[in-house]
Amino acid sequence: MLSIAIDVVYFMLSLALLFAFIRLTRGPSLPDRVVALELIASVVFGYVGVHAIDTGVSSFLDVAIVIALTAFLAAIGFARFVERGAKE
Repeated sequence: MLSIAIDVVYFMLSLALLFAFIRLTRGPSLPDRVVALELIASVVFGYVGVHAIDTGVSSFLDVAIVIALTAFLAAIGFARFVERGAKE
């Protein structure tokens, strides 16, 4: 039963990654593209977390934490960029 649930989660994460990539390529503005990149980072974080649960290797959670922190720092950097009045 757990195997079916994990397969469903992988499928749903794949769909989310596909839709985020579409938004990244077709986004009309820079903020849309940055939000799509943040979503892609979150989906990758989810992939690594599910893979850690699936395999039972807890060291993958360290990788997931690094991905989440990197995405957070990128969001902060973009917010400062927009706050200073950068043009799109």
